[in-house]
Amino acid sequence: MTEPLLETRSLSLNFGALAATRDVSFRLGAGARHALIGPNGAGKTTLINLLTGVLRPTAGHVLFRGRDITAMRQADRVKLGLARTFQINRLFRGLSVLDNVYIAVAERLGAAPGMITPAGARKDVVDEAMALLEALKISADAQYRISELPYGRQRLVELAIALGLKPEVLLLDEPAAGVPSTESHIILDAIAALPSHIAVLIIDHDMDLVFRFAQRITVLVGGAIFAEGTPKEIAANPEVRAVYLGQAGHG
Repeated sequence: MTEPLLETRSLSLNFGALAATRDVSFRLGAGARHALIGPNGAGKTTLINLLTGVLRPTAGHVLFRGRDITAMRQADRVKLGLARTFQINRLFRGLSVLDNVYIAVAERLGAAPGMITPAGARKDVVDEAMALLEALKISADAQYRISELPYGRQRLVELAIALGLKPEVLLLDEPAAGVPSTESHIILDAIAALPSHIAVLIIDHDMDLVFRFAQRITVLVGGAIFAEGTPKEIAANPEVRAVYLGQAGHG
């Protein structure tokens, strides 16, 4: 078996007497399309926070390309190639779409992040930012402020920013959360069109999205891995249906 890009080994996190993550061993290979599902309180976002360095585990390890990054800071994990989006977007609402993506690309390239005025802008950074907007079909929105965009298009800007970090692993935490159903298809289409070399792990309650997207699914219950398999295997698992799929749509 080839070495995974991202791996956890016996990862656990306790908040006092509460075991939020329990002995999770998980592997994400290059180019993977993997979904993480489970009922509310299952520990999905906690696991993402452990992978990205927001939280430190009580026990166990996180590895990236075989290197132990358990003690590594968030920013250094991003530089390695680990990017994420959030349930609630964290965009600069007063800046334009292009400025938001420009800042992410400039940070990755080491260009001065404050240089976002036209006079100080680097053409190579602007060109790369525009190419990302074009890839996600939002280049026409480049000069609009974030606050002027519908929420679904804001989520696409957030995706452009994550891609601007040139990740090898992209973690999508409920990418369609808060997006009206009339706009959700643009998020699905954008996720489906992500570059095939990027390993993608998606957390979502929307089973239609999960089963359309994922080649492999991990079910988390009570902070521990309950089941893992192909979408067909997970859909056919009566225990999974009992604890989760029967609740789909109820959060």
